[in-house]
This record gives sequence, C-alpha cells and structure tokens, in this order.
Amino acid sequence: MARALRIWLACAAFAAASLTLALWLGSSTIGAGEVWRLLLAPDDSAASQVLHQLRLPRAWAAFGTGGLLALAGALMQVLLRNPLAEPYVLGVSGGAAVGALGAMVLGLAAVLVHAGAFAGALLSIVVVFAVARRDLGAAAIGDGGEGTPRLLLAGVMLAAFWTALVTLMLALAPEARIRGMLFWLAGDLGATDAGAAPAWALLLATLAMMPLARSLNMLLRGPLVARTLGVRVVALRRVLYAVASLCTALAVTTSGAVGFIGLVVPHGLRLVIGNDQRVLLPACALTGGAALLLADTVARTLVAPQQLPVGIITALVGVPTFLVLLLRRR
Repeated sequence: MARALRIWLACAAFAAASLTLALWLGSSTIGAGEVWRLLLAPDDSAASQVLHQLRLPRAWAAFGTGGLLALAGALMQVLLRNPLAEPYVLGVSGGAAVGALGAMVLGLAAVLVHAGAFAGALLSIVVVFAVARRDLGAAAIGDGGEGTPRLLLAGVMLAAFWTALVTLMLALAPEARIRGMLFWLAGDLGATDAGAAPAWALLLATLAMMPLARSLNMLLRGPLVARTLGVRVVALRRVLYAVASLCTALAVTTSGAVGFIGLVVPHGLRLVIGNDQRVLLPACALTGGAALLLADTVARTLVAPQQLPVGIITALVGVPTFLVLLLRRR
C-alpha cells in the first residue's frame, strides 16, 4: 500500500505541475504564485477573469479527457489481453466522428455537434456489442485465453465503415466548414465547453473500477483461470466493455479524436510500475490527464495567437515515445 501511495502522489504532483503550467501560460502570462492566489481568492481583475472563464474550464476539460482516454486504454488492454490495445480499437471514435461531422455539414450549433458525436459513439458501442456479444458471454470463457477475435473484427470493420462515411462527408462538405471538421478529426479542445464534466466522469469511472481491480488482475491470466479463482468472467467482461466504451465516448465528444494518450500512457506506466490494476488504474487517470493537459498547453501557445489541434502534439510526441517503449521492452 505504501508503494501505491508513493506512485499516486508522484502522479498527482505531475498533474498539479501540469495544471499550474496550463493556467500560467497563454497570450497574457499570469505568475505561478498569482495563479494559485486567484484560484483561492478570485477578484474582479482581468487576470482573474481570464483564469476562471477561459483557462480553468479548458484545463479541467483537457485533464478529464486525457484521464478518460488513459483509463479506457488500460481497461481495453485488460479486456482484449493485449498491451497494445487502445480506446479507439472498437470503432467508437469513428461513430463519434460521423455524428459530429454530420452536424457540422448541416451547420448545426456546437451543442448539437457534441450531441451528434455522443450519439454516434453510443451507436458504435451498441452495434459492436450486438455483433460480438458471444465474445463477451459465456462462450468466450472456453476460448483458451486467446482473446476476443469477433469483438476485434467487429470493431475494425465498423471503423472502416465509419471512415468511408467520414471521407464522403469531407468530399461533399462546403469549403468553409472543412477547417473545423479537420480540427475535430485531429482532436481539438479550442471549442469545448464541457468544463469540469469530463473530470467528474473520470473520478466516477475510476472509483467504479477500483473494487474490480483484483478481479482484473485475475482476468489477465485468462478467463478459465479467472473463473477457477471465483471471478464472474461474463459480467466482468461486459462491465469492462461498457465502462471503457463510455469513457471513450465522453472523451471523444469533448475533444474529438485525440490519439496516443490511451495507448502510450497505460503501456508506459505498465513498464514502469507493473501491471497491478489496483495501482495502475488511478495512475493512468492522473498521468493521462496531466499528459493531455501539457499537450494542450503546447498546442495553444506554440504558435500563439494561432492554436494547433492538440491531436497533432500528442501524435508528434506519442509516436517516438511509443517506439522508445517498444525498444525498451524488447
């Protein structure tokens, strides 16, 4: 327990430092000490208004989104028993993209774009579950621990279908709306109004999964071993699928399809702190949130006053980081 607390405190310190940096940097710099003073005692100054109305809501949205993606990636890697699985592997982001881009093509309000993204993500979750429910049910327990091929195939095929629809919409969309659509596809927090909602969802999802962490450790040994040890494998797999998919849906609805956070953060932490889900899941939530918060800070300050899609930053950093992790693992 002492080791787990040390790891969580280190992750929390990283998150606090990332939050301070995100609130400090911008077109108008606020001193690090001033940031915490204004957080605790807001006033009527311009710095306080910038902090509380612009930077803090975006920082909370970035932290919650990154944490949701990292947590979903960790859960998906347990579900599929594959350390290289990531939140988008089952087509959730593709469904969200179709819903969001469809609303953009029609010129609907921003709130309806978010609603369309969430509806598309939920549709993907339902379709994949309907096609692959056998892999999540009792018949999958006797698969010899070889994973869930029908689940993966359903997700891959659905993702290909969504990609075709996204390409069609990009081809038919008015030129004036192409830029916004591309930013959404790359992952962008510039237009989000979610505020602290993703962070609250992250807290609830993490607390909900912690009582199941011991069972997740057993499931990693294979469904037959887990059932022998008393784990209700069918129910656990369905809970894993539902929670991981909903976390992904909420994250994509908030920021678009931000890549690599859900793959690199859980995989990297597993190499550093081990694969005990009781320690790994909270660490993923904290580190994933801090990582996306840092990436968003870079995205909005690197070429200020212009802002870059945060997905570009996560990809530029995530690809070499992941290659280093693979070389270290080998």
